[in-house]
Amino acid sequence: MSQPQREPSGVRKGESEKGDGVREHTLAVLVENKPGVLSRVSGLFTRRGFNIDSLAVGETENPNYSRMTIVVKADDKTIEQVSKQLNRLIEVIKVSNLTEDESVERELAMVKVSSDEEVRSEIMQITDIFRATVVDVGRESLVVEVTGDSDKIEAIVDMLRQFGIREMVRTGKISLARGPKTTKAD
Repeated sequence: MSQPQREPSGVRKGESEKGDGVREHTLAVLVENKPGVLSRVSGLFTRRGFNIDSLAVGETENPNYSRMTIVVKADDKTIEQVSKQLNRLIEVIKVSNLTEDESVERELAMVKVSSDEEVRSEIMQITDIFRATVVDVGRESLVVEVTGDSDKIEAIVDMLRQFGIREMVRTGKISLARGPKTTKAD
């Protein structure tokens, strides 16, 4: 009898199509701003066999703290266990699951697109439609900067793909809950 195969996230293949509750979760993790903290937090996900879909880290309004926005696919029970384990790490100040909260989500992408004089105006039109910005112009390429939710990023990347994407970098999702809720130290 063969063992069920697992995806890198630790979820058995095919489970998400069966309605097993696996979905994308966005965790906001407030941590001490010290060397090695990122490694400890990401190591926790590695030990549990979860693939982090997106990870963005930066200093907060208080330079003693950094905030991580972690996007991972899991069922609700598993993400609750992961959150509890994160809270046990000494360097972790607070964990918030923003999945159910109304929140503002953004991602930044820079896309280097092949461009000559014939297609340059067409690329500029697409850039305008998506309210993106051309941040560098070369003889054979343009660098387009776009900010928005993941769907917007995917949509402009799909539109630019026809011209030839030479290189692309994305920040990963960052997210803040709307209204008075915060992920601050109490």
